[in-house]
Amino acid sequence: MAELSRLQLIERSVITKFRKPLWSKFLEAVKKYSLISEGDRIAVCISGGKDSFLLAKLLQELQRHSDISFGLEYISMNPGYNEENARLIEENAQLLGVPIKVFFSDIFAVSEELNGDSPCYLCARMRRGFLYARAKELGCNKIALGHHKSDVIETTLMGMFYGGQIQGMLPKLRSNNFEGMQLIRPMYCIAEDDIVAWQKYNGLKFIACACRKTAGLEQGEQGYSARQEIKNLVREFKKINPDVEDSLFKSVHNVQLDTLVSYKQGGISYFLKKFSDGK
Repeated sequence: MAELSRLQLIERSVITKFRKPLWSKFLEAVKKYSLISEGDRIAVCISGGKDSFLLAKLLQELQRHSDISFGLEYISMNPGYNEENARLIEENAQLLGVPIKVFFSDIFAVSEELNGDSPCYLCARMRRGFLYARAKELGCNKIALGHHKSDVIETTLMGMFYGGQIQGMLPKLRSNNFEGMQLIRPMYCIAEDDIVAWQKYNGLKFIACACRKTAGLEQGEQGYSARQEIKNLVREFKKINPDVEDSLFKSVHNVQLDTLVSYKQGGISYFLKKFSDGK
């Protein structure tokens, strides 16, 4: 029997050793939220991190075995990476058999100039717009991002802790600015710890994230951010309740509107309860 290549071993690990936490959870999200349909052409957005490269491998595996016919493009925007990070992305794409199409922008420079020490929000919005535009040029009707279950939890908690609002992260949404385009998050049900375990098992090294501010960080190191504070908080709560992440994730699927005072939709606030004379 021929010895398997490193790529084959990495691909096999997704559906064997990590079948339950990765492959099964990926399929759960695709089916539960109806993320992929017949004839879709999906632009898989490769930032260079562990999440987006795993997303590419999961979608490749699905494309090989699914009864649904759909196309994939792999787009990677270079918004101003340093030379080392840009090279690492290219090397990982080659190692993992992901045929990325790289295009360039000056988003890092522009967002830093306009937002100074807090460029993250503007940077993320600008990157999203560039990815939609590039995907549409390639004939795609969807873009796929590598956000996972932990991102959903952290985003919800960040809204409550820092934004004074309950705001989640949807597994699928339509673009307001690019007609006919949708954004999907096929790793919506996958926990970040399981992605890290897959990465370590296969001895893979990825860039820290898509941000210039973290360009000098070592593998696995995190910079200071509100999101990192929330990660640390959840980690501490897991010591008390190991199931806390599952409970938090379930909560965004189980909102009890009759216990809330008001909600906002389309920028308009609606009161659910009227309060008068102590009633």
